[in-house]
Amino acid sequence: MKGIIGKKVGMTSIFDPSGKQTACTIIEAGPCVVTQVRTKETDGYEALQLSFGDKNDKHSNQAEKNHFAKASTSPKRFSKEFRNFSLQKNIGETVTVDIFSEGEQVEVVGTSKGKGFQGVVRRHGFTGVGGATHGQHDRQRAPGSLGNSSDASRVMKGMRMAGRMGNDRVKMKGLKVVKIFPDKNYILISGSIPGYNGSIVLIQK
Repeated sequence: MKGIIGKKVGMTSIFDPSGKQTACTIIEAGPCVVTQVRTKETDGYEALQLSFGDKNDKHSNQAEKNHFAKASTSPKRFSKEFRNFSLQKNIGETVTVDIFSEGEQVEVVGTSKGKGFQGVVRRHGFTGVGGATHGQHDRQRAPGSLGNSSDASRVMKGMRMAGRMGNDRVKMKGLKVVKIFPDKNYILISGSIPGYNGSIVLIQK
């Protein structure tokens, strides 16, 4: 497996030679620094730790400074391990968008937009109880009964209720690399990916 850490920039659309329009997401991917190499002999598994985004020294503790100093780089904001990395990299080397090629299938992991506390109609798609007439006053968007007549007098675990919505880890599969701009570290991926502009995403093969 190979992957890279990036930042969502926004969306655009491009046209192929046949005139077909494709919606794409622009991601600023890398360059990422290899800040740690995991091996089976020392850690029990093989992985590469990639770090992305510069971090101010005054916002970094001494442990972070020492960790990134081993890779001869400044403190970074985000770090992520990629197991069984298909490319051989040593600590201190960089990973760029060149590891991907146009037309390649990838997966993108991001954090969806947070929507706050929402009711059951928006969160779970409930249609409400009854109609708006026949004496209904304020029960149109209510969840209905939460109990269970054949079990204990309690709300069962997993009951769909109102609560926090969004801000979840989401993986989009089957996306295609449409175009790569190595000079700007930009990669265009077909379709939309979760998260707001400026959020951190993981691109992996």
